[in-house]
Amino acid sequence: MLGPPASGKGTQAEMIAAKYGIPSASTGAMLREERARGTALGREADQWTAAGRLFPDEIALRVVRHWLDERGAESFLLDGFPRTLGQATAFDAELSEMGVELDAVFHLRLSDDEIRERVASRITCTQCGASFSSILHGVTDGDACPACGERLVRRHDDTMETLEERLAQHRLHTEPVVDFYRATGRLTEIDASTGRDVVFQKICNSIEEAVPA
Repeated sequence: MLGPPASGKGTQAEMIAAKYGIPSASTGAMLREERARGTALGREADQWTAAGRLFPDEIALRVVRHWLDERGAESFLLDGFPRTLGQATAFDAELSEMGVELDAVFHLRLSDDEIRERVASRITCTQCGASFSSILHGVTDGDACPACGERLVRRHDDTMETLEERLAQHRLHTEPVVDFYRATGRLTEIDASTGRDVVFQKICNSIEEAVPA
């Protein structure tokens, strides 16, 4: 599941995982697990994400492979990975060694103006990482998370300055990944501005066409 910041990747990944019973996670969620365990990998990645920067390919690949190995799942959904062309090509090689093929890659498109509007209203849970909109969901900084009851806060990297850096990083590093998967015929483009439920239905239709029951 690929897309720029605030395009809804995490929301869609959660909905897809629930509908199809597919293990799903972002590299951010995987690294939160690493931090909770107190691993060196989690601390190392923190130094990059705190500045709104992508962590090195080697770290991302290690944490994703560890997550896959722990679950031993035949199916999986990766939210926001791979983020660089190096990650994409290395991950393809790893999947080939595992005898696994990607059935589909989804790219959620969203304009920069819509991204800025979404980020300006975003509130995130300190515990489960779920994100909500102060406009759409009527929540504010300090409220209880509707998902788990913990405290909602503005993310430290949800500033316009950090967002502009993340957008620049996305254009530089992740747009070539989109082109890579498009060239291999595995990419499905989705307009993320059409609303959560419309986007979800389009993704489900595509999944069911790619992976017949």
